[in-house]
Amino acid sequence: MAAMIEVRNLCKTFVTSEAKVEALHDISLSIQAGDIYGIIGMSGAGKSTLVRCLNFLERPTSGTVEIEGSDLGMLSEAGLREKRREIAMIFQHFNLLMQKNVVDNICFPLLIGGMKKKDARKRAVELLEIVGLTEKAKAYPAQLSGGQKQRVAIARALAANPKILLCDEATSALDPRTTQSILQLLKEINQQYGITIVIITHEMSVVREICSHVAIIGEGHLVEQGRVFDIFSHPRTAEAKELILKGSGTERRTLEGHQKELMKGKCCIRIVFSVNSSFEPVIANMVLKFGQPINILKADTKNVEGIARGEMILSLPDDKDMQEDMKAYLMERGLAVEEVNGYVDE
Repeated sequence: MAAMIEVRNLCKTFVTSEAKVEALHDISLSIQAGDIYGIIGMSGAGKSTLVRCLNFLERPTSGTVEIEGSDLGMLSEAGLREKRREIAMIFQHFNLLMQKNVVDNICFPLLIGGMKKKDARKRAVELLEIVGLTEKAKAYPAQLSGGQKQRVAIARALAANPKILLCDEATSALDPRTTQSILQLLKEINQQYGITIVIITHEMSVVREICSHVAIIGEGHLVEQGRVFDIFSHPRTAEAKELILKGSGTERRTLEGHQKELMKGKCCIRIVFSVNSSFEPVIANMVLKFGQPINILKADTKNVEGIARGEMILSLPDDKDMQEDMKAYLMERGLAVEEVNGYVDE
């Protein structure tokens, strides 16, 4: 089955009077129809440039972008405009027209597209019901909260029945509770209408919550991609480990200065519980078996692909043979295990 979005060997270079800046280098990824796909990276990694290449708001320097098998680079200007009707986009700062009320904001792209005013207003009312803002139809953006503004932006994006919705840092300006409500709305839209959604973010919590697949961008390169659970459980690259371990904001587990000193040079591991292993007191049993105490630096439960997954960071005893035996013991019981010594050394 052909992918909804196919990116092959994409490169993007910006040329200024002073220098050439290679923003993206040899990016290849495949996004299936109906998927919720995350593209994540630190600030400046190139992820926003990548999403703008997906609809040719930025033309790649080389490589191809195909939407349902159509190479965007081979289309005429008229053909590209027509294809863009299938690709909607929402942004971090909502991009609403401040002088127009909510209904008129949603009607705006429909009227530009040639729809009659009566039909456009009918469609806008339907969309407001979908995003749960019927009572705000006549309100102006200045009268809305951040979450409400983003709901209006989502309604406007859905107005032309797109096949793809690109979300560029769409929750970055929102508080955690509002972020959850917007992610839930996007999930419902995906399930109800089958729209392919691409989430651009620097927050691993967003990817864990809603995405099934993820690509990690680091300094313009695609450093890792795959199912969210696989990368959450077994991150291979330094970029993936940093995003997963550090999280953002309230997720970060900070250690006091004297604790860091005590933990330096210790063998620290991160474990992720499988569905089956979560029912067994694995750590308690391991302490009893080996007769050595374990220092738990962090313990948390995170929602990954809709399933609660337990995660811990442990400091193991100094004996190297015992360290290896403990790791083997944990893996035999179905836990994902990796060393994360840098977690306490920074």
